[in-house]
Amino acid sequence: MSIKTAEFVSPKHPDKICDFIADSILDAYLVEDKDTRAGIEVTGGHNLLTVNGEVTSKANPDLESVIRKIIGKNCKININLTKQSPEIAQGVDTGGAGDQGIMKGYATAETKNMMPKEYELARNLCMKVYEKYPYDGKTQVTIDGDKIKTVVVSFQNTKNTDLLPLVKSIIKADEYLINPAGEWSIGSCDANGLCNFEADSGLSGRKLVVDNYGPQMSIGGGSFSGKDCTKVDRSGAYIARKIAVDYVKNGKAKEVFVKLAYAIGKPEPVMAVAILDGKEIKIEGYDLTPRGIKKMLNLENIKFAETAKWGHFGRGFNWDK
Repeated sequence: MSIKTAEFVSPKHPDKICDFIADSILDAYLVEDKDTRAGIEVTGGHNLLTVNGEVTSKANPDLESVIRKIIGKNCKININLTKQSPEIAQGVDTGGAGDQGIMKGYATAETKNMMPKEYELARNLCMKVYEKYPYDGKTQVTIDGDKIKTVVVSFQNTKNTDLLPLVKSIIKADEYLINPAGEWSIGSCDANGLCNFEADSGLSGRKLVVDNYGPQMSIGGGSFSGKDCTKVDRSGAYIARKIAVDYVKNGKAKEVFVKLAYAIGKPEPVMAVAILDGKEIKIEGYDLTPRGIKKMLNLENIKFAETAKWGHFGRGFNWDK
C-alpha cells in the first residue's frame, strides 16, 4: 500500500494528560520503592479527575501534590487505589507475568529512528508546532509513496494566519487543512497551559496507536501508562521493539515484526517469533521473562512519565538502542 496516514497528538491532549498523570504517579511510587506493582487508570473530564486501580508498594507519596503540578488547583481529584489482588500477586511473586496478552514490536530501515515514515512525519510536525503553541492539539499526515499529500493540523489557541505559515515552514505538502473545524480556544488546558479538561474528557490508555507505530501496524492491545514492568503489556512491548531494532541494526532485515504472548503467572512467553522481511523465525538469545526484560532494558531507572509524552518508540529509550 503506497497511501498511508498517521496522526499524532500533543502532550496536552486530554488522553495524553491522563497517560502522563498515570505514569507520574507510578514514578512517584518507584522513587521510594522500585518493587512497586501498579495498574493505574486515570480519567479526566470537565474539572474532575479520577485515579483508580491497584498499587502495592512500601512507598507513600503525596499523590495530590504530584497531580496538582499537572492540572492546577481548580480540578477536583478523586483517588481510589487498592492493593493488587493476592491471587494475581502469587503468580507475579515467583517471577511470572502480571497478565496474559499479546505484544507486538516493529522496526524498519526506512527512517533513521526505525519508525514508519508517515508516523515520524506526523510526530515531528506535532512536536515543532507544540514548541510554539504548548496546548491541546493534533496533527495528521497522508503520504503516497515519497510524496506528502495532505497535512491536517488542529491546535488550541492558534490563529490560522499564524499557524499555516508555521506548518508550511516545517513540512511541504500538496494540501494543508489548518483548524478545519475553525479556530478554537476551549480545549484540555487553559491559556497558561494548566490542564482542566474543559472541552473533552480524557482516559489513560486510549491513544494506543499513537503510543505504538501508527495505524499501519497491528498492536497487541494492551496499554502502557500506569503499569509497572511486571505488566508485560508494557515491558513485553518494549522488549519486542528492542528485538526488532536489533535485527534491523544488524542488517538481518529491512523490516521486522515481532510477536510475543504470555500467560498470567508464567515467566516464559508462550509465543516468541519474529518476521524478517516476510520470513518467520523463532526468537532466541533473549531472556524474555519479566525479570530478564527488566534487567536487560534497565527499567528500574526509567522515568516512565517521559514515555507518555511523544510515543514510546523511536525516541532513544533503552529499547530503541
